[in-house]
Amino acid sequence: MDTRPAQSFRRPNPAVFALEGVRVSSELACFTALWPFLRRLPRGDGRPVLVLPGFTASDSSTEPLRRLLGHLGYDTYDWMLGQNLGPTPRIVKGLLHRFDTIRASTAQPVTIIGWSLGGLYARALADRCASDVRHVITLGSPFRLARSEETNAGRLFDALSPLHRQERAHTTTFRREPYHGAPPVPSTAIFTRTDGVVPWRSCVDEPGRQSENVEVRGSHCGLGMNPAVMVVLADRLQLGVGEWRPFEPGLISRTLHPATPYVV
Repeated sequence: MDTRPAQSFRRPNPAVFALEGVRVSSELACFTALWPFLRRLPRGDGRPVLVLPGFTASDSSTEPLRRLLGHLGYDTYDWMLGQNLGPTPRIVKGLLHRFDTIRASTAQPVTIIGWSLGGLYARALADRCASDVRHVITLGSPFRLARSEETNAGRLFDALSPLHRQERAHTTTFRREPYHGAPPVPSTAIFTRTDGVVPWRSCVDEPGRQSENVEVRGSHCGLGMNPAVMVVLADRLQLGVGEWRPFEPGLISRTLHPATPYVV
């Protein structure tokens, strides 16, 4: 059992949160303008990739990301569970079933990309099904967070919390639990210091043999369409089974990523 005390974080500035919508529009415009370039990123090997949306979002929010990965040659899957209202019994049971179905139909370990709360689900799946998960990639996921009031989405999450407390099989797998280090599979935590929804320091892992933190410039709600994120995903998804190397931005992409990976 992990006995480390929970870390406290400062809630992002409400003014930065208020600008999330404007910044998302800008990131979507950049994604659209750079589409011809993004389609020329390194191609994949057809491996299965499950993409999980953030809190209150649905599969429509991850459509640009999944569309690009499909063009790059990956077998992408949405979660097919509607709006993400938190770890309700229906969502927990449905996600476990969805993951098991993809694993059985593809006969390959599954790469999981989770955006915000979706990344907490991804890490929980990795803890529960390590041998069936190939790589976990999180986008602005506050897996170190212990207190909902430290986010700008905390009030809404707490308002929905009665839906999360109904005891069902496996429900505790996806509850908020104390941070206990990197998952038991290769993991990449993508974050932005200008996150307006969650404290960015809650989205970074302790360094490990197969874990890393990669910083991008952008908003929380635009991570799933941020061109810098797409460059990282294309690079990370090229890693073979049992192969690991940390992300290193190229000469061109250093305009999108800080040159030095973040270390806790």
